[in-house]
Amino acid sequence: MNKILLRYLTLISILAGLCIMIPQITFAQVNTINYSNANLNNRDFSYTDFVGGTFVAAEMRGTNFQGANLTNAIFTKGVLLKANLEGANLTGALVDRVTLDGANLRNAIFTEATLTRSRFYDADITGADFTNAIIDRYQVSLLCKIAQGVNPVTGISTHDSLGCR
Repeated sequence: MNKILLRYLTLISILAGLCIMIPQITFAQVNTINYSNANLNNRDFSYTDFVGGTFVAAEMRGTNFQGANLTNAIFTKGVLLKANLEGANLTGALVDRVTLDGANLRNAIFTEATLTRSRFYDADITGADFTNAIIDRYQVSLLCKIAQGVNPVTGISTHDSLGCR
């Protein structure tokens, strides 16, 4: 009988804990910036705080993210053709299947970001910091050919951050 009562009280405690946590989780999601499937072409988001923002399948051709804080942001299946991310902080960001062709990535910070299946053709990566970023080997080989400069915030050279030889 005591074992059944103990199990019953444990179950009630767990349910009570969940009732307390669920509103907090929901509240956190409400405050997250979500631009999924949005057309953001040529918008000016310079120096904006988008920490943890979501940009899934968003059209962002020519969008200005200069100096924006995009820490832990999610960019998947996005188009950032000729976008301006100069000096943007993308630490820990997920940039998967994103087209960054012709983008200005000068002095951008991509430390610990995941940049898988993304393209950087004709992108300006001068001074960008890719320290501990996950990037497809083929893209790294292409980026190493144009890697130059030192990031003014982190002090790390683009060449070294990519692990170029």
